[in-house]
Amino acid sequence: MSEELHLVVELAIILISAGVFTIISKALKQPLILGYIVAGFLIGPSLGLFPQFSQESVKQWSEIGIIFLLFSLGLEFSFKKLLKAGSAAIITALLNCVGMYILGILAGRMMHWEMMESIFLGGLMSMSSTTIIIKAYNDLKLKDEPYSSLVFSILVVEDLIAVVLMVLLSTVAVSNKFAGGEMIMGIAKLVFFLILWFLVGIYLIPTILKKAKRYLSDEILLLVSIGLCFMMVVLANLVGFSSALGAFVMGSILSETIEAERIEKLTVSLKDLFGAVFFVSVGMMVDPHVIASHWGVILVITIVAMVGKLLFSIFGVLLSGRNLNTATHVGFSLAQLGEFSFIIANLGVSLGVMREFIYPIIIAVSVLTTFFTPYMIKAAAPFTALLRNKLPSAILKRVDFEEKEEGAGSRAEQSEWKLLLKNYFIRLSLYSVLLVAIELGSINILAGLIHTHLVMLGDFWVRFIACAITIVLIAPFIYGLNYNSLIFRSSAKKLIQEKSSNAWPVLSMIVIRILLSISFVVFPILNFFEPKWWMILIVAAIVAVVIYISKRVVKGGGFEDRFMENLNAK
Repeated sequence: MSEELHLVVELAIILISAGVFTIISKALKQPLILGYIVAGFLIGPSLGLFPQFSQESVKQWSEIGIIFLLFSLGLEFSFKKLLKAGSAAIITALLNCVGMYILGILAGRMMHWEMMESIFLGGLMSMSSTTIIIKAYNDLKLKDEPYSSLVFSILVVEDLIAVVLMVLLSTVAVSNKFAGGEMIMGIAKLVFFLILWFLVGIYLIPTILKKAKRYLSDEILLLVSIGLCFMMVVLANLVGFSSALGAFVMGSILSETIEAERIEKLTVSLKDLFGAVFFVSVGMMVDPHVIASHWGVILVITIVAMVGKLLFSIFGVLLSGRNLNTATHVGFSLAQLGEFSFIIANLGVSLGVMREFIYPIIIAVSVLTTFFTPYMIKAAAPFTALLRNKLPSAILKRVDFEEKEEGAGSRAEQSEWKLLLKNYFIRLSLYSVLLVAIELGSINILAGLIHTHLVMLGDFWVRFIACAITIVLIAPFIYGLNYNSLIFRSSAKKLIQEKSSNAWPVLSMIVIRILLSISFVVFPILNFFEPKWWMILIVAAIVAVVIYISKRVVKGGGFEDRFMENLNAK
């Protein structure tokens, strides 16, 4: 059988088996994901009913499924939703993730697993399932309940935490030690590329989609969207991140465009198709011999995961100031392992830091927690009633109250210092990332390109041209870094009027930006040329020219206006 036909046969078996067992799941009123996993188990290499499936082909189908699954999750994710998630969602998600991470490590060590295995166990136990919860809420008609928005906000925050966790765990696994410097560099690298991708993506992609809007039929938009997804997957791999991260990032960028809903509708079939492929491939990795040998471990992890997530979530919601009814419904909703759990477990096995028998254990735990999810959600109301009857009146008075709708009057006004500092550090961070990206690209790529295509020039002129181009490229962003926005000017004026001594910290912030700008101009000059004392005068002159050019370019180009227009277009 040819390789091409072999691939078609595999896909046919996967889809037919998925279709059959999802019908059975639907008839039994069980989540469709259970049908996918059972189908994968029956056709997988463990039972040997279909010998054409090898472990390698299973991993390939899993990788394809992960890319489309994370791309669709990214389309449902939104940075605006994250900013609007509120303190309750952020507190609950952080407490849940940190608490389960520690609990997972302790559980792994108590079962005599290696330290690295325990670390990955903690990571994968931290995440709940966005797909399962959304499906369960749709089936149970709970999407309009008051607590549902908080549940979905928590899931948005957890998705972002999962992305960070994947990078950190990869860094720890590769170094095989807790090197503080390496972890900090891993976080810094992730933050740098996320900001860079987000800025460039929001500036370029919506602009291109707007200009090409009249040509974008459904077919073309689908092709462009999937093409962008795979492009980001390639870029993520080139800079050392996973395919899943690249797909998620591109999905989240496209979710901020005016075409987001249309793209989501066009890709929903692909999401369902390759989501099924992913979960079937998960089931294909289940080994019944491993499950039979480690049923006790599966039971322990299941209980720890469900009880731990339930308690941490309830406590987090109460801690954030929400009432008992909301807390119990959120806690009972989040008591399962999610899609990122599979991905983190798969990551650990592929990096060689987790023994292969652990993956089927995690799948078995996920199947059990998925099975119980609808029943757990239904159990929240009677459990709330039970607590109201059993809790002491003093405690009940503190946690069982009527929640008021959030409005402008219920939120404390931000202080002028908070507004000023927020505006200052956002501008400082975003423009610094862009400047670093341009200068790194110039140093590592530009000089080589000039030398290759202009071989007749001497080394000095190659460096001179590269340096000049770099300074021209960074000029608009140097001005953007130093520009005092209306918010900054207004807050600074009020603070100085209120207290004259506030002028000094405001002035210090401006001086810091100027010094940082000078360093961004000096760095390429010193990189391309040997530093000399007379260069101080040249650098001073170049800085003056750069600021002047930057002001003209930025005002003419409207970089910030275009970016904010794209960001707020949806």
